[in-house]
Amino acid sequence: MENNKATLEKANAAITQGDHEGFLSHCTEETVWIFVGDRTLKGKEAVREWMATAYAEPPKFRVETFIAEGDYVTAIGKISLKDDDGKTALYDYCDVWRFRDGLMDELKAFVIKP
Repeated sequence: MENNKATLEKANAAITQGDHEGFLSHCTEETVWIFVGDRTLKGKEAVREWMATAYAEPPKFRVETFIAEGDYVTAIGKISLKDDDGKTALYDYCDVWRFRDGLMDELKAFVIKP
């Protein structure tokens, strides 16, 4: 569990530096990202393509709580992202990651504008 949490922390550090490949090195090839109420990305290549636009400017976020249990790590916090109009907006988020063999295999993300 602690290893999974450390992996997520390393991946998050990479993404805030704009290092998409560094982040993706912590994901399985079959990784699935489910943005609840929005879209589902299937496979590392789909995530890579999404990141190229959504994270063109690296996201700024603060994890307030980590919860690790078995193959799951949940991160709860705040994230600043560009909205549909290109303006930076602050969101509350909850990411539930499922790990497989030490890699991030599935994400269920709840992102809400307060």
